[in-house]
Amino acid sequence: MKNINSKNLLFICFISAMGGYLFGYDWVVIGGAKIFYEPFFAIEDSAALRGWAMSSALLGCLVGAGFSGSWSDKYGRKKLLILSALLFLLSAVGTGAVDNFSWFIFYRIVGGLGIGIASNVSPIYIAEVSPTEIRGKLVSLNQLTIVLGILSAQLANWMIANLFTEGTSQLPAEGIEQAWRWMFWAEALPAALFFILAFIIPESPRWLAAKEVKEKYDWRALSQPGVRRVLILGIVLAVFQQWCGINVIFNYAHEVFSAAGYEVSDVLMNIVITGVTNVIFTFVAIYTVDHWGRRTLMLIGSAGLAVIYLLMGCCYFAGMSGWIMLILVMMAIACYAMSLAPIVWVVLSEIFPQQIRGTAMAISTLFLWIASFILTYSFPLLNESLQAAGTFWLYGGICLTGFFFIRARLPETKGKSLEDIEKEITKK
Repeated sequence: MKNINSKNLLFICFISAMGGYLFGYDWVVIGGAKIFYEPFFAIEDSAALRGWAMSSALLGCLVGAGFSGSWSDKYGRKKLLILSALLFLLSAVGTGAVDNFSWFIFYRIVGGLGIGIASNVSPIYIAEVSPTEIRGKLVSLNQLTIVLGILSAQLANWMIANLFTEGTSQLPAEGIEQAWRWMFWAEALPAALFFILAFIIPESPRWLAAKEVKEKYDWRALSQPGVRRVLILGIVLAVFQQWCGINVIFNYAHEVFSAAGYEVSDVLMNIVITGVTNVIFTFVAIYTVDHWGRRTLMLIGSAGLAVIYLLMGCCYFAGMSGWIMLILVMMAIACYAMSLAPIVWVVLSEIFPQQIRGTAMAISTLFLWIASFILTYSFPLLNESLQAAGTFWLYGGICLTGFFFIRARLPETKGKSLEDIEKEITKK
């Protein structure tokens, strides 16, 4: 590629990947804000309302993912990216402005709609504009922006919390009233920037070519034997990315680190440390995905997590706490960040035929968010019934099962054009 074309390609890929950044920020910001908005809305004594506040965005994710596929196949990838940016902006401003818990939930669901759309369309757009030899690296940029968004939310939560609590573990009235609002409002600036820049990028050339060939989408294509087999593969990989268990560390960091013996004052700092680890090892994925291959990295990730969870469970069972648990958590996040986190999105953006790519990706993403909801909802129940040790041993068993499934069913896609992948994978 010519240098100027490479720069232009990176520019439009980074704009599309801003959907991933806002996905990561919106997904994680609530974890740090919960210690402030829960007393503000007086829901501390209601497990049901606390759980609803944490998981309500998932409802929007499910709806956004469900509709985004057919809409992006019909109206184009660019229009859906613009829509997701608008939803993120509305959510950021609205969530921080409300005084009523019902409206808080409403704007969390709006943000979830943005997450559902962006998680589907951003990797598809990048895959469709990328050359074969660097497609994995460029699609992985979307995961990089997701983890940068996660880290940004963690840093914002930590700094804003320190500002309003003056570095103590106490929650003064001003902190309860204002801190959580600024945590959500901090998302408004990048959301507005994404909304503006999304108008600049071109429409996906592969989508435009597909529209010229066939105007109407045929749902019957999903039932074709080869396509159905690939769709099932995509769904299983999407579910496995969530059920490997790593996201409970982000969503329930307080519980995970408290069980490891950490005080409340240390939890937000530990969360920032895990966020930095997440970013660093995402770069490992970016620089290895087009050399080592998708299948190899996913096998390393699933096997690695199985071993780490086994060790974590043993440490929890033995009552060990402190720095050793932080190291194991960092190892798990590192393993996930260099493998399952980015590579599942790369594979999903590659394996589906052009004719139904948006819809098939949306169906896989829909199952991903269903799996995420089950994971988020079930962790407190599992933690109560199995304790921390049994819970992480269960996640380790799931990772081991995923390892054998990937080894048996996932073909390697590195170095192949999307058209060649379509021909090969649908004929197996």
